[in-house]
Amino acid sequence: MLIVQKYGGSSVADAERIKRVAGRIADLKKEGHNLVVVVSAMGDTTDDLIELVKGVSDRPEDREMDMILSTGEQVSIALLAMAVKSLGLDSISMTGPQAGIITNRIHTKARIKEINCRRLKQELDSGKVVIVAGFQGINRAGDITTLGRGGSDTTAVALAAALKADLCEIYTDVDGVYTTDPRVVKNARKLDCITYDEMLELAHLGAQVLHPRSVECAKLHNITLHVRSSFNQNSGTVVKEVNDVEKSLVVTGIAHDLNVAKIGLFDVPDKPGIAWKVFSSLANEHINVDMIVQSAMRDEINDISFTVATTDLKKALAVVERIKDEVGISGYTWDDGVSKVSAVGAGMASNPGIAAMMFEALAGVGINLEMISTSEIRVSCIIKSDRTLEAVSALHEKFGLGK
Repeated sequence: MLIVQKYGGSSVADAERIKRVAGRIADLKKEGHNLVVVVSAMGDTTDDLIELVKGVSDRPEDREMDMILSTGEQVSIALLAMAVKSLGLDSISMTGPQAGIITNRIHTKARIKEINCRRLKQELDSGKVVIVAGFQGINRAGDITTLGRGGSDTTAVALAAALKADLCEIYTDVDGVYTTDPRVVKNARKLDCITYDEMLELAHLGAQVLHPRSVECAKLHNITLHVRSSFNQNSGTVVKEVNDVEKSLVVTGIAHDLNVAKIGLFDVPDKPGIAWKVFSSLANEHINVDMIVQSAMRDEINDISFTVATTDLKKALAVVERIKDEVGISGYTWDDGVSKVSAVGAGMASNPGIAAMMFEALAGVGINLEMISTSEIRVSCIIKSDRTLEAVSALHEKFGLGK
């Protein structure tokens, strides 16, 4: 059986935790399984590297950021390979480029284009435990790239797909996927199973257990994911396609995202091509836009509001400033003191009134809604960030998710 495992930064934060992971790997190897292990950088290493960069440059080039950020994983894979070898097993550490992970040319947010598995398969066939650096690859220009924060999940799932692995396990510091963040709501429940679509929505909406692109890849290749804690042997949450018969919850989980900023454009001309100009200019700078609301037309003008990640706010405002005269808007505003709260559930599609229940719960605690967005299995609201935790608790209780 070929198993791909991924261990996050908290799982390999120090020498003792690395040795604990090595022991878990050794147990599986002794059972006769072949193993590819994807590892993140130790603990807060990536954050520490970012702070180091800030000390020497206000506007570092993305290529150089990738060069330095990729070093964190090289430390953890080498240490884990040494720990596995100390237990009497043959092991080899490999960077993303050495593992054949080819990406596009977009630095700091690269996407995997293909994986050349030739060397990986050779090492596996020789009986080695292969330990691969997550979060990184190489483009066709020969430059190191990184996949964005949380990209090690994507590395693991992509390798599982390329190698046609039998199982992909994602090890983290929580027991699985919960109905909401258990640090916020004490009676949050662990889910035994969740659909790809529900997990994808939760991941996009702020749940930090899995990276959204890893779930997209798993769904595309029908790879079952098992999210587990590296600190115990408990069963976690299985992410897979779930039959309608198995679905019991109308709302599966509540997510919140504090990495949100709102931008408003005033007096946008109401004519063809204007929205395209605005949002294509943002896309050209690799800025993801989430929620978009356009007001009713008045005197052939509109107001448009949209949200971006707080980390992209400065870049987005620079784009707006550059195009405002060309587009013909009278001005703009922004607010980074907002957050997004969302209710997610596959059962929403066949159960009307979920949005009304959500709005009722938020109104009941005096929370105003600034923007609203819906899909077949999700309702999201933009609110003031200082009311986020109160909103999550109210929604969790409203939908009975603690029962």
